[in-house]
Amino acid sequence: MPCDVPRVLLVNPWIHGFAAYDFWARPLLGLLAIAARLRAGGLRVSWVDCLDRFHPRLPPGLPRKADGRGAFLRTGLPTPTSLADVTRRYARYGIDPAWLAEDLGRLPRPDLVLVGSGMTYGYPGVRETIRHLRAAFPGVPVWLGGIYATLCPEHARRFAGADRVFSGPAETELCRAIAEQTGFSFSGGPPPDHLDAAPWPAYDLERRIPAVALRASRGCPFACAYCASRLLEPARRLRSPASVVAEIAHWHRGFGVTDFVLYDDAFLSCPEGHGPAVLEAIAAAGLPVRLHTPNALHARGITRETARLLGRAGFVTVRLGVETTDFARRAGLDRKIDAEDFRRAAEALRAAGYRPPAAGAYLLAGLPGWREEEIVRSIDAVHAAGLLPVLAWYSPIPGTALWPQALAASRYDLASDPLYADPAIVPCRKEPFDWGWITRLKAHLAA
Repeated sequence: MPCDVPRVLLVNPWIHGFAAYDFWARPLLGLLAIAARLRAGGLRVSWVDCLDRFHPRLPPGLPRKADGRGAFLRTGLPTPTSLADVTRRYARYGIDPAWLAEDLGRLPRPDLVLVGSGMTYGYPGVRETIRHLRAAFPGVPVWLGGIYATLCPEHARRFAGADRVFSGPAETELCRAIAEQTGFSFSGGPPPDHLDAAPWPAYDLERRIPAVALRASRGCPFACAYCASRLLEPARRLRSPASVVAEIAHWHRGFGVTDFVLYDDAFLSCPEGHGPAVLEAIAAAGLPVRLHTPNALHARGITRETARLLGRAGFVTVRLGVETTDFARRAGLDRKIDAEDFRRAAEALRAAGYRPPAAGAYLLAGLPGWREEEIVRSIDAVHAAGLLPVLAWYSPIPGTALWPQALAASRYDLASDPLYADPAIVPCRKEPFDWGWITRLKAHLAA
């Protein structure tokens, strides 16, 4: 490769916060997709993952599960003064800064650094990562994208320390900007709306691949009051079943990956039957793999036939997006399912042989104005339906329909700092942080 070809370093940053665990979390998916596109366009690409759970300098014994999940290295940090009322331990999640410095020191000097970002409240980890990158490569431009950069772009421009911030699905804009920055002419791969032609995310850049995240579609047709999906992916786009199967086969046969994580926001919601067609194609391929749905499936799309298809395709972890079983009150949250949809979906999963913990339903906790007893009733209803209740703690997101209610319900000035959106501190309560409330709900989950 000619030495005048620009080199781009992509970095998955640390997480700062009160809690973090890799439940098949793939915040680096978008960053690896960009890495693949840049590489396909002829650029030289380097990669550093500050969350690397397989770094050679990690101490032995860090908990890992056979299905790809695991704990990040955790290093205690001083709690931000604005969160002094929270009786939890604040930490950096990811590799030691000294290891990062060593890893960066072994790399050729890049012409440009691209940094991704996860949830908004973890931005101090992004800021610390960028500070280390500037120390390692003084004078090299640092650009930021990802979830935080999209949902809080003005905050990111003021506080993250990047030279430029990209918001939304900005693949085309990013490639154009790189060409302008470096003077390099490259195709940049196929247009981003042609999902079948796009190169697969560059998981081969990772030290190990514990699991691969798949997207059979992008975007969501719903506009749920609590969700940022339409802010992050405004357009709904579908991928062919054959393309999804080809990607699974590539990572399984070429890299030995067994666990695959479906990251669609609305896999079973398409009226054209896209989801079942993908399931049929995966089942027909007969690959010995395990699939998981941490992003939740649309319960209205779960019929007896669909549930059987999930089993034939190798889905071993199935989660429904239920949020609450108070169906009379949920009109202010979403219109995805009703009581009959939930009953029918749970019955179909049971008939297909799914039992807890393989089959579960997400319930939102910490919503503005919702009381503890309402969550307890939903937990009981999910247990009664033969599913595992899984609490998902609400994080207030600017730009969503529920944001005004969150502002009114919080003891913090949510709009002033994304730190206050951390679901681990239950921000949408006027009362001080209360471990007792969280402990009681966890105990009821296990009852």
